[in-house]
Amino acid sequence: MKLPLLALLYAALSLGANPVMATMADAVELQAIIDMREGDMRKLKVHGTPIAPVLLAFTDVNGVEMTLAESNGKFRLVNFWATWCAPCREEMPELDALNQEIGGETFAVMTIATGRNRLSGINEFYAETEISSLPILLDPKGQLARSMGVLGLPVTVLLDPEGNEVARLTGGADWNSENAKAVIAAIMAAY
Repeated sequence: MKLPLLALLYAALSLGANPVMATMADAVELQAIIDMREGDMRKLKVHGTPIAPVLLAFTDVNGVEMTLAESNGKFRLVNFWATWCAPCREEMPELDALNQEIGGETFAVMTIATGRNRLSGINEFYAETEISSLPILLDPKGQLARSMGVLGLPVTVLLDPEGNEVARLTGGADWNSENAKAVIAAIMAAY
C-alpha cells in the first residue's frame, strides 16, 4: 500500500515541479542576459514579464496612423527622440547603422519624433547625418510617449513580435556596439 502511494506522490510532485522548473529556467536565462550587458547596455532594463502594448496612435510623414501593437511579426527597437535633444541626435546614426546591419524580416528599428519637431528639421537632420534606413514617425503631441512613461529623452524600448515591451533603456546608448547587438540577439532568442 505504501509503494503505490509513494509512486502517486512522486508523480504529483514531478508534474507540479515542471512549471517551477520552467520559471527557474526563465529566471536563469533572464539573469544571463542581465549579466552580459556592458557599457551603455548596463542601463537596459530587461523585463521578466512582457508589458502589454499601448494602443495610442502615432503617424508617418503622410499622416497614416499606426500603433505599436502592429508589429508585422517583428521585434522592434523603438526610440523616442526629438531634434532638439543632444543625446538623441548623437545616437541616431548608431540606430541607423544597427537597422542597416540587422534590420530585416525579424527585426526593425523605429524612431518616433515626439513633441515639437518640425518635419523640415527632421529631414535636415537626416540629410546632415546621412540617416537612410530609419522611418520618420511622429508623435507631435507626445501622447504616445507620455502614455508609455517616457519622462525624458531619449528612451528606447524593445518590443516582441506581439508588440509587448520586453526591455527599456533611458538615456543615450551606442546601439551599434557589439555588446548591444549581442544583448538584442539574446533577448530575441529568449522571447
